[in-house]
Amino acid sequence: MHSDRSLAPGIPGALHLRRPGPALLAWAFVIATALVAAFLPPFATTGWADTDRSNVDLVNPFIGTAGQSATEYGGMIPSTAPPFAMTRWSPMTRQNYVSRTPYHYSDTKISGFIGTHQPAIWMGDSGYVSGMPGVGPVKTKADDRALPFSHSDEHAAADRYSVEMQAGSGRTLKTEMTGTSRVGLLRTDYPEGADSNFVLQATRAGVTGNVHIDPAAREITGYNPDRQDSKLGPFKASNFKGYFVARIDTGFDSYGTATGGTLHEGQGDRTDGDVSAYVRFPSGTRTVQVRIATSFISLEQARANLAAEAPDDQSFEQIADKTRAQWNQKLNRVRLRGATADQKAVFYTSMYHALQYPSENSEHGRYYSAYDDQVHSGISYTGYSLWDTFRAENAFLTLFAPERIDGMVTSMLNDYQEGGWLPMWKNITETNIMVGTNADSVIAEDIAKGFTGFDRKLAYKAVYKDAMTPPDRDTELAYSDRQQGTPVEARAGLTYYKRNGWVAADHTAESASRTLDYAYEDWAVAQVAKAVGETEDAEMFLKRSANYKKLYNPATGFMQARNLDGSWADGGWTEGNQWVYTLDVLHDVPGLMDLMGGKEKFASWLDGYFASGHNNHTNEPSHHAAYLYDDAGQPWKTQAKVREIAAANYANRTDGLSGNEDCGQMSAWYVLSSLGIYPVNPASGKYSVGSPFFDQAKVQLPAASRPLVISASGAADKQYVQSLSLNGRSVTKPVLSHSDLLRGGHLRFAMSDTPQSWGASASPMQGADAH
Repeated sequence: MHSDRSLAPGIPGALHLRRPGPALLAWAFVIATALVAAFLPPFATTGWADTDRSNVDLVNPFIGTAGQSATEYGGMIPSTAPPFAMTRWSPMTRQNYVSRTPYHYSDTKISGFIGTHQPAIWMGDSGYVSGMPGVGPVKTKADDRALPFSHSDEHAAADRYSVEMQAGSGRTLKTEMTGTSRVGLLRTDYPEGADSNFVLQATRAGVTGNVHIDPAAREITGYNPDRQDSKLGPFKASNFKGYFVARIDTGFDSYGTATGGTLHEGQGDRTDGDVSAYVRFPSGTRTVQVRIATSFISLEQARANLAAEAPDDQSFEQIADKTRAQWNQKLNRVRLRGATADQKAVFYTSMYHALQYPSENSEHGRYYSAYDDQVHSGISYTGYSLWDTFRAENAFLTLFAPERIDGMVTSMLNDYQEGGWLPMWKNITETNIMVGTNADSVIAEDIAKGFTGFDRKLAYKAVYKDAMTPPDRDTELAYSDRQQGTPVEARAGLTYYKRNGWVAADHTAESASRTLDYAYEDWAVAQVAKAVGETEDAEMFLKRSANYKKLYNPATGFMQARNLDGSWADGGWTEGNQWVYTLDVLHDVPGLMDLMGGKEKFASWLDGYFASGHNNHTNEPSHHAAYLYDDAGQPWKTQAKVREIAAANYANRTDGLSGNEDCGQMSAWYVLSSLGIYPVNPASGKYSVGSPFFDQAKVQLPAASRPLVISASGAADKQYVQSLSLNGRSVTKPVLSHSDLLRGGHLRFAMSDTPQSWGASASPMQGADAH
């Protein structure tokens, strides 16, 4: 997603936006398992040993936290929480909103530590809560309470964060932070002899929330109903609240509530806008711990989350170690050889980023659904940026977090049952951002890869509705980007697509991108139809998937939008142009090449595409482009281009992501590409072959019975593939299947420093220059 389009709704002068039991025994077992894992040697949970240090130590959470543009950078925060956490905990250097995250590396003051549910920079937060220690007089306004800090006094890791802030008169406040999926733990060391306090802010100006102080229980409780994307989508979720229970391990000397900067001394309950609570600690207080549990269900559930995940008898170190163990279980599944220190940082930080999405929305067997404003039993996830993540993030998850896939699909099916449609861009509920019904691709991919733990019949019913049922008022509304007051967008313009084979540019916004997306999604729906035995439907959708051909203008050699009467139209693209979208035929690259004159002419067209600077890796529609040389019979160009793109767009720096992370897609591209694979057509269950970056990657895929060792000796200086074998069997074409990888064993690349003919139908000597 990109920032060249429309304004944030209702924000004057806003930045241009991109689309943007026995339960006790069970939890005792979970906690015991995590604690044991924390003290076992690396890889004890994966079944094979390695003496290297834990890869969690190689993560640099500051990658992607800065950039020259206010919005066109990674958009990441140095959050601490386990994989897929419901609530991520971050230092807060600015108030976050749509197009602004709570932390930017260029800032010089910290005003709080926030429990955030903001999934990406172009989305809003929901039900957030923040806390801030202070010395001297209580200051409740964010700007007033902010304290200076230096990055030399700041340390971030996946499992914990710490910073020393300047509190005046040479005094420092040191705050450490760790988190579980639904609980944050802050530990602050106050200076000796200081008047110490703690402020907990529930809401901001214009948002009415509640705080309640219970001195006997040493608790601050309350709720925040703010959902910053509430103007988007049809589901208004009138009962939505982010609940919190903050339990403090030190008694209060005094307390009060506040509205903005106005203190209400001694008053322990307040429902108001810009509301916060504060407590002062007795003289001589040095160290204070605050556990802040969050919930979308209720205060009682927040307390239950606290008891389950961070009970009072567990120390800061124990909780941080538990989170560390969860990261180690994932990150230690890959061991690299022949990677530089910077490459390791980029690789493992990419895994850290990609393993945050989508985020848990359920709370130990229950979840609040903003679609029907009710609490349900079952599983739920949110942060579904599907226009971005169907491309590679979901493939990454099928490899590295397969235990989550069935639940993630079930979550989307729950959304379908409660809201009538599969999600497009779900941030707590549907936001109607971006185009296409890309859940169709995710479901088809998961079926192709053998996942069975969800209702396939229901899944087909859901994708069939996507493909066959136009949204309400389809012929009346343009369904423009971030258009307010619309029903669920689904496949906007489907009425015209079904009639003519294309979405009409003079009736529906972004029509050309939609047409190409719908053709691919029809192919994906056909795969689901086959899987459930609906063969006639499958044939119909396969036929319809050729509709991309109706946008090809042979007079120009590009895809082009069309009006309802069939005439050619200008524009109609979603965050791209005719160069990028002419390549947007993921499911039928041979058919696309035939349209463009065959393999050689297609490869020449690709040469011009790259040479003229049209490949924009900061945005997702370009992510597969380099791999198309494989289909064109010139895989050596794929191999060189992938290396070039990685070097230009990823680095071990705060500005080391060239584009917004977009819920793991940027990082998933890097991880998969560095291993030598990429899913051009994700729903096929196959991967195109590129060029591994490292001498060796030893990968223990959770679903594989033995490690997969990807070797590419000399890869640092040799980017071209001379030969490839899998467990001694020669691989002659630049494609691998998901099942190939799950067999494990040895994927052996022989590398060369000059272009080779492996996998090619053309001679590299006729065009060795990969540029």
